Amino acid sequence: MLSIQGLAYSFEKEKPIFQGLTLNVKRGEFVSVIGASGSGKSTLFKLVTGLLEPNQGDILIDGKQTGKRLGSVGYMPQKDLLLPWRNVLENVLLPIEVTREHKQTKIPEIREWLSRFGLAEFEKAYPNELSGGMKQRVAFLRTLMTGKELLLLDEPFGALDSMTKRNMHKWLLGLWGELQKTVLFITHDLEEAILLSDRVYVLQDEGIKELKVNLPRPRSSQLIYQSEFLTMRKELEMLIHNEN
Repeated sequence: MLSIQGLAYSFEKEKPIFQGLTLNVKRGEFVSVIGASGSGKSTLFKLVTGLLEPNQGDILIDGKQTGKRLGSVGYMPQKDLLLPWRNVLENVLLPIEVTREHKQTKIPEIREWLSRFGLAEFEKAYPNELSGGMKQRVAFLRTLMTGKELLLLDEPFGALDSMTKRNMHKWLLGLWGELQKTVLFITHDLEEAILLSDRVYVLQDEGIKELKVNLPRPRSSQLIYQSEFLTMRKELEMLIHNEN
């Protein structure tokens, strides 16, 4: 679904952020990207979305290479960016309006998703009436409504408190089988990366390392207490600190 080969990028004459970076995401996979602050995670997303162009290398989406990637993927930033003057339904409809599709034909589908997301009763609520977790669910649904197969999620749960984040993990794990989407996910949370992902890429100064998460799906948040999970967490810590 996404193939990045030999990627190089630097801001003007500064030290390259990437040099020879290669990674691949298969259709239907959930792949996380982690790394220390300043390792280039958000820059990588900007390159994939087309907000930036690489100095060298290729970025292929669904097997196609194009210089105009803007609008080819669904993107969800850390902040929900919901429009405060629009209710939940109106916020979710925004991608439909941007592409000038007929809104009325999409409303039944959106209402079905609102029900699956536990938001059916909040269709007419405004963002200031929602909890942090609800806002993130609305923002995630709005990203789904772009209709794109590849979704880039940039620390979508990073601003939430630990209990809300845990509930969001449980919610997303329960929903994952229905989504049938491909996800590239940025996080600083090692437990989150392992719990949600099929594979984890670790950005290091000298390149990129990969950890395969061999945990069966469907998954439960209780996995974080198992020895296999703790072993993978330790391995990720070592990779981040370049001790492996």
